[in-house]
Amino acid sequence: MIGKLSGRLEYKALDHILIDVRGVGYLVYCSDRTMATLPGVGEAVALYTDMVVREDLMQLFGFPSLVEKEWHRLLTSVQGVGAKVSLAILGTLGPEGVGRAIALGDWASVKAAKGVGPKTAQRIVLDLKDKAPGVMAMGGTIADAMDGPDLEVIEPAEPVATPKKAARKPKPASGAAAATAGALSALGNLGYGPSDAAAAVAEAAGDNPEAGEADLIRAALRLLAPKG
Repeated sequence: MIGKLSGRLEYKALDHILIDVRGVGYLVYCSDRTMATLPGVGEAVALYTDMVVREDLMQLFGFPSLVEKEWHRLLTSVQGVGAKVSLAILGTLGPEGVGRAIALGDWASVKAAKGVGPKTAQRIVLDLKDKAPGVMAMGGTIADAMDGPDLEVIEPAEPVATPKKAARKPKPASGAAAATAGALSALGNLGYGPSDAAAAVAEAAGDNPEAGEADLIRAALRLLAPKG
């Protein structure tokens, strides 16, 4: 399986790109959000990928972070959710937004994505709620980890730089993921269950997206404190 591609961006369409890797072109489908972060044609590009192989179809889907790739894998494991619907959800909410919506049971936010009805949105939240804490604790963008473990890496003939547009925001993205992971770990050490901790951290992060680990822990503890 192809887990990551690094090469040169040959062209961009509405929902997919062509990456040239040592003279071989790979068509990679991406969400609207990912498409907006890609560099210009002719520049270096790198994406984590997920490959779908069927009798009459072979497609690659690209993601700028491992957490987004994992959400795609989990979303497509839900009955009635295909790759296009998963990309629509990720494009609408982003990986952090998907994590918050599922941890909080907010199926209305999931339903906001194109092609997602209320029953499908509710099924997604129900099926993935227990898996949200583990995914929320992940982090790292393609710019932070060009040689991640357990991935088949296809490198270009010449060294390539980190995509310019994607490289502009690696610190905030990884910082937010690290803060979330740290807060979840701290709450777990205090004896809170994964689902309760994830919901509290998700709500705290939604109220203050710029919060650091310590701020998230304090806010989550207030939310978890007995009422009355």
